[in-house]
Amino acid sequence: MIDVKAEIYAYLEEAGRGGTRELIAHMEQIGFFETPASTGYHAAKSGGLAEHSLNVLKQAMLINDALCYPCRHESIVICSLLHDLGKCGQFGKAEYVKNILKSGKQSESKPFERNKELLPTDHEVRSVIIASKYIELTEEEQYAILMHNGLYGPFKYEIQGNETPLYMILHFADMWASRVIERGVKDETV
Repeated sequence: MIDVKAEIYAYLEEAGRGGTRELIAHMEQIGFFETPASTGYHAAKSGGLAEHSLNVLKQAMLINDALCYPCRHESIVICSLLHDLGKCGQFGKAEYVKNILKSGKQSESKPFERNKELLPTDHEVRSVIIASKYIELTEEEQYAILMHNGLYGPFKYEIQGNETPLYMILHFADMWASRVIERGVKDETV
């Protein structure tokens, strides 16, 4: 079995950005490696966010290689691993908390819910803010992270006609990881 945390550390270190060690320490502090990736849709489990981020990175590298498009490897790494960093929450408040039913048990179908104590800032914005405190993001990287949810995100009207290769690679990798890999969708053409 792979060590998700060690693999993420290695990729971030390899990207060679100043402040990476401080960023990694902050990721540990805010629970990046324990946080779920969603409330109940994909990787909704402890550690799901880290697994999801690594899945997105692996898919983004495959897409970039398949398209023979020269997106910088370090940009693919940074955007893929940090695109959902804001799902850890901010200001000492987690974005996701256990969804406890009236029975006192955690819901099986939707094990987490959004934290009502955290102001409803979009996780895309928090991701850029948190990452930028520790490493310098390029304009293209910021844009890709902000827009990564495409038509499912808060910036859907700003994307049309402003697509960039890095954004599209990140978006498609995120969609494939969350909708196929992490939901267990089987290939029906086989």
